[in-house]
Amino acid sequence: MEISMETWLGVIGGAVVLVIFFAGIRIIRPTTRGLVERLGKYRRYAEPGFHWIIPIVEQLYEVNITEVMFNAEPQFIITSDNLNASVDAQIYFRVRSDEESVKNSQYSVFDYRTQIVNLARTTLRNIIGTMTLKSANSERGKINSELQKTLRQETSAWGIDIVRTELMEIDPPEDVQETMNKVVKAENEKVAAVDFATATETMADGARRAEIKKAEGIRQAKILAAEGEAQAIQLVNEAADKYFVGNAQLLRRLSAVETALAQNAKIVVPAGTELVNVIGDLAGILPLKKDGPSEKA
Repeated sequence: MEISMETWLGVIGGAVVLVIFFAGIRIIRPTTRGLVERLGKYRRYAEPGFHWIIPIVEQLYEVNITEVMFNAEPQFIITSDNLNASVDAQIYFRVRSDEESVKNSQYSVFDYRTQIVNLARTTLRNIIGTMTLKSANSERGKINSELQKTLRQETSAWGIDIVRTELMEIDPPEDVQETMNKVVKAENEKVAAVDFATATETMADGARRAEIKKAEGIRQAKILAAEGEAQAIQLVNEAADKYFVGNAQLLRRLSAVETALAQNAKIVVPAGTELVNVIGDLAGILPLKKDGPSEKA
């Protein structure tokens, strides 16, 4: 069975239609937006999702709307104190997602990435060129704010949003850097010496206070000991006055007797005296009674 020419033409026509249909399918991701041009003229705006364009006749250009980071690349900038500093910065930006901004990013500027980087480098030279190296290092926040403000003003017509700018480094020449390092080291050593002197003074003051406290303790202890000894002497004196005033002479005689006996001396002690009673009590003997007149038988 032969296939007619009309059938062949129908099959070929259907295949061509399918090829054209599949060739015109475009899928827009959420991170991009599309601009459709027909024969070189803007036709419509493509949101995320499925789109179909006429092959050859229409073109779809996708534009990334996510945040992008570009390095402004290191450059040497002469500061107001005539130092050649190496400066590097990073710029974070994105294309705004509305139709007008996406169109401006493609039709109002030739290459917004290159333009932003060059504009950032020029702006940094203008800002840092009016500052000393020391002030530039200490006022990084101010430099970032001025850089971001200038970039926003200049790129507002491009549909670009400058998210933030970060000044990465401001490096002085090597000889200046070495001198600065020596200055910082000397300042740190000075601070350390002051801290050490303060600590030593504090320790000495603490030791002095401890010695004073110790001396006060010893003095108080001696005072208390002297007062105790004085009270003891007073008590002894009171006891002596109470119990030994009447026996003082007796004790003196006894002392003389002890000395004489120690030298084997012979002492005649009249009977009935207190001294005899004392010696007898000490030796365990009784005194001799005097012989009275003999009784007559």
